[in-house]
Amino acid sequence: MVKIRLRRTGKTKQPSYRVVVADSRSPRDGKFIEIIGHYNPIRQPKVLEIKADRARYWLGVGAQPTDTVVSLLKRVNVLDENGQLTPS
Repeated sequence: MVKIRLRRTGKTKQPSYRVVVADSRSPRDGKFIEIIGHYNPIRQPKVLEIKADRARYWLGVGAQPTDTVVSLLKRVNVLDENGQLTPS
């Protein structure tokens, strides 16, 4: 199964994340298919950039987002409150 999840980058105690599409069997920071965005929760204001068209594509072909990625996708209006794709 293909998942949309976060891949941790950054230094110790200063995490930043890449939003990636990866096989569910690969490790958290391992092999991935595509980077579709990044998220930096440490900066103020928090930085969140996601390629909405690529996220919609991967969700359309059956990729399953993790719970954290669902909340991030709702913030950038790719998903609505019910977790359904919003029209582009």
